[in-house]
Amino acid sequence: MGEKILVVDDDPGVQRFLRHALENEGYQVLSAENGLAGLLRAREERPDLTVLDVMLPGLDGLEVCHRLKADEATARGPVLMLSAKQCETDRDAGDRVGADKYLVKPIDLEGFLETVKEMLGAAVTA
Repeated sequence: MGEKILVVDDDPGVQRFLRHALENEGYQVLSAENGLAGLLRAREERPDLTVLDVMLPGLDGLEVCHRLKADEATARGPVLMLSAKQCETDRDAGDRVGADKYLVKPIDLEGFLETVKEMLGAAVTA
């Protein structure tokens, strides 16, 4: 099985869509439906990449990203933020908490998969 990707999104439709797309590319997909579950899953599983929605119940994606990057055990794992928010201030907030990339929903599947591939390649060489 390929690299392990954690998808944290509270929308079951988005979860299914991303799982299907990523599994078709040979990735192992883990999932979580809220920020706290995502944080715990990332700490337990140490995914090669975390795909993180910004707007989550409980801990939002920005706080989850901040905590992942502040924790020595998970700090090196790349984080791809997904959000319906597309203002420059929203992207800046992602940068401030350590997100490696920020994509706006609805995502372009081809562009998303290319970004995932690039991020995993960069993580391997880092």
